[in-house]
Amino acid sequence: MPLLKNRINRVALVGNHAPRQCGIATFTGDLAQAIQSCGVDVLVVAMNDREIGYDYPDIVTFQVDQHRLESYEDAAMHLHRQNIDVVCVQHEYGIFGGPAGDYLLKLLQAVKQPIITTLHTILQNPTAEQRKVITELAQLSEYFVVMSQKGKVMLKEVHDIDGDRIKVICHGVPAMDRVSPKPYLEKLTLGGKRLILTFGLLSEDKGIQYMIGAMPQIVQDHPDAYYLIVGATHPNVRAHSGERYRQSLQELALANGVSDHVGFVDRFVPLSELTDYLSAASIYVTPYLKKEQITSGTLAYAFGSGKAVVSTPYWHAEELLADGKGILVPFSDSAALAREINGLLSNGERMESVQSNAFEEGKLMQWPVVGAKYVDTFFAAQQSSRETLSRLATETSAESDGIEIATEFGLDHVLTMTDRTGILQHSNFSVPNRFEGYCTDDNARLAIVGAWLESEPKHANLAVNFQHTGLSFMHHAFNDETERMRNFMSFDRNWLEEYGSEDSHGRSLWSLGVLCAESSVSGIREVAKRLFDKSIPQVESFTSPRAIAFTVIGLTRVITAFPHESYQAILKKLAKRLNDFYLACSEPNWRWFENQLAYDNARLSQALWSAGECLNNVEMQENAEQSLAWLTQIQTSHRGWFLPIGSNGFYDKGGSRAIHDQQPLEAAATIDACFEAFRITGDPVWQHEVWKAYRWFLGTNSEGTRLIDTDTGGCKDGLMKGGLNHNQGAESTLAFVASCLTVRRMELIVTRQSAHYLG
Repeated sequence: MPLLKNRINRVALVGNHAPRQCGIATFTGDLAQAIQSCGVDVLVVAMNDREIGYDYPDIVTFQVDQHRLESYEDAAMHLHRQNIDVVCVQHEYGIFGGPAGDYLLKLLQAVKQPIITTLHTILQNPTAEQRKVITELAQLSEYFVVMSQKGKVMLKEVHDIDGDRIKVICHGVPAMDRVSPKPYLEKLTLGGKRLILTFGLLSEDKGIQYMIGAMPQIVQDHPDAYYLIVGATHPNVRAHSGERYRQSLQELALANGVSDHVGFVDRFVPLSELTDYLSAASIYVTPYLKKEQITSGTLAYAFGSGKAVVSTPYWHAEELLADGKGILVPFSDSAALAREINGLLSNGERMESVQSNAFEEGKLMQWPVVGAKYVDTFFAAQQSSRETLSRLATETSAESDGIEIATEFGLDHVLTMTDRTGILQHSNFSVPNRFEGYCTDDNARLAIVGAWLESEPKHANLAVNFQHTGLSFMHHAFNDETERMRNFMSFDRNWLEEYGSEDSHGRSLWSLGVLCAESSVSGIREVAKRLFDKSIPQVESFTSPRAIAFTVIGLTRVITAFPHESYQAILKKLAKRLNDFYLACSEPNWRWFENQLAYDNARLSQALWSAGECLNNVEMQENAEQSLAWLTQIQTSHRGWFLPIGSNGFYDKGGSRAIHDQQPLEAAATIDACFEAFRITGDPVWQHEVWKAYRWFLGTNSEGTRLIDTDTGGCKDGLMKGGLNHNQGAESTLAFVASCLTVRRMELIVTRQSAHYLG
């Protein structure tokens, strides 16, 4: 079972946000507050429709230039750093750049977390471009959220979306009490009036001219009636047509003789003021002209506040106002508007019934209720995502040609690179490069591969040979005067330094620990233990997190063979230091041990996994899981393949990651770390991560190129910008062979588990 349960700590909302003036901006802000009220942290990535942007509140952590594709890529990188659990998109074609807003897809393709997409518009007859966007959103999203049953039906019928992937969550509304209009009318200097209200951004499709056309008949029957239109002209309308529509409405009121009974509030009002207008109103009107409106925030707000709503029968109104919860009138029909509004104003009992029905239904639409439903959907999306990864892992494990073929490897190139001294560091293509000599790092790796090869009967002789060669080199590398491992040796067997790096010393201890635990040769185990004991004291003064991590891994292996208290004490001390590195550096958007992702990164998480298990320390395992989950997220491309940190610049905290000079070392480290997580937790998500990193060797990578030379069995030294580094050094080749062996070990566990369950 996974170590940690699913939980939602932080959510990113992508959409518009106030002070931008539009319904989605208001919705996003309200939804953010509702989610926060459920104890979940929220950040917003806001879309800008102008170069200068807006003066956003702190919750907006990134602004996207709507019409610049590169800005969407930058937003994706920003989200990578935020340690979020779920991304929730507020979708409307027009707020994103590109054909039908398809620039959004560039952002979402790079997101690794589950995605929930709330659709604010669903079209009955979408264009080819609009249909393509919804199709791709369906591939990227765990769930769609729609705000009405009609929306769910349309999404199924028009876009063939599985109904199980569609959640119906109504538009949220403020939590308001039913109050007497009188004090609010006084507050708004409308005392003695009976207020009929419309609010929202003005545009011609709102049909307000038909409501003004109804006012002469309404005023004739009810002289105290007053129609108030609250809201600024829509910014897009104003940019193209100015205030022409508002002026035409004012002229129409004057021509109809009702200018004293029609008022305008020409500005975008905040929620606190809007609730005053809603509290003062008796009737709310939405005389919209188009049936194809699946959502209306203004309708939802008025309905939720317990107003008697008179509306034309657009889709949202038809559903919301059914069964006596409001009144529908034909489109573009002033006479019908006048008749129904007069009927309400003349019949107090009917007015009370409609308002009461709306208010009771509206309680279920209040933002705290809606926020909780969204959080439930986030949990469901998280679980669905994990189940998908588990399924992929299972499917991958059972691919048609079998594991033996999928992880086939040869050792010819390892033998070519190895002589009686050790394995040479580098090669020119597949030809060993004697000028670069040997290093302890690679011979430590050779010994580990030798130990792991003992599980391969056909390589049994080479397994012991590699152990002897690697151990002999490390034994010679130890300098009794400095009590440190030397690293670099020339081809003529001269050491080039008195001691090597902390990392090479730590890597040697890792290798010696593996030999102690896994070699079948007693003499090898005994020499490895003696050399381990001579080398371990120096590590306590080391500062390199990697050297400490390598040593911790080695200690956890030694302890399986020699469970001495002295080893336990050293392990506790070093593992605590590694855990402290993590606690000191980790932040919500940077779950790591250092302020840089450099090389052999996953070994840090691997060490904490192993130590946490060995010491029965839950905190260490939780931090191991957090760090490795974050790293695998960072190391996944927008198309889902393994994308390690490039060695041409690495990745500094707050900076940009290097893509090129991807090294086999990183794939091997990730495979080992995720295998350790899988072995400990049994969570198939880690099995999937192992396979993803392994496939990098086989061509599922940013260059679409295999790194394995099938003729020699060697592995190319890395992915450069535009192609391969064709040299086949020891580090790269041993990284591939070790990765094959790790995958085989993992699949052996899976096979045994399957046999147990079937038995």
